[in-house]
Amino acid sequence: MSPDDAPLSDLTLPPHDTPAVVATPTGDGPWPGVVVLHDILGMTTDLRQQALWLASEGFLAIAPDFFAHERQPWCVLRAVRQILRRRGRAFEEVEAARAWLAARSDCTGRIGVIGFCLGGGFAVALAVDRGFDAASVNYGMVPKDAETFLAAACPIVGSFGGLDRSLLSSAERLEEVLTTHGIPHDVKIYPEATHAFMNDHVPEEVPRWMLKADRLFGPTGHHAASAQDARARILRFFRAHLEG
Repeated sequence: MSPDDAPLSDLTLPPHDTPAVVATPTGDGPWPGVVVLHDILGMTTDLRQQALWLASEGFLAIAPDFFAHERQPWCVLRAVRQILRRRGRAFEEVEAARAWLAARSDCTGRIGVIGFCLGGGFAVALAVDRGFDAASVNYGMVPKDAETFLAAACPIVGSFGGLDRSLLSSAERLEEVLTTHGIPHDVKIYPEATHAFMNDHVPEEVPRWMLKADRLFGPTGHHAASAQDARARILRFFRAHLEG
């Protein structure tokens, strides 16, 4: 089944009236669930495609929009502060999405989280004591206290770009911490990929201020071969830990 075959619908989540999109697999459920967390651009065509891709592979996917009620780029700064503190409105919105999945009769109750860039940072923070059975961290920042914080993490699959200057040594540190604590994991660095290599954004949806960010942190952009391999690894990992 291709992503185009998976139905996509909109809904609003309590308690903050958070807009979200839901991608539902075809056929009969129940299916494992996945909460899909966007990058610093918020709700985009790419985010919808990520949800559709997961649904086409048999996962009930929901993608909330953290930025729906705020203006960029200030919402990005606020989201980063919430990641560092591991609390705030965005965490409440993620929990609303997770609870929505868990309450569905067509969801098995086993639920993962996947995030990209900013969402990858959230995925790390959500890997401990948040009700998720697996986390996919895609070029997300790893906290300074990862050695202690991730000691009780759920299984994690991580994908990073070798040319990403914004996350130096993050992949190596994540690998080391998860290995030390015996957390099931799969962390890989793609030497030809930059930051955001799994996101294929429509140019018209990329704001001008993003160009300045590229000059500060290095180039970003889709790298098809690396993205294809990362997706295959994520699917294998999610099937191992969400379908069992």
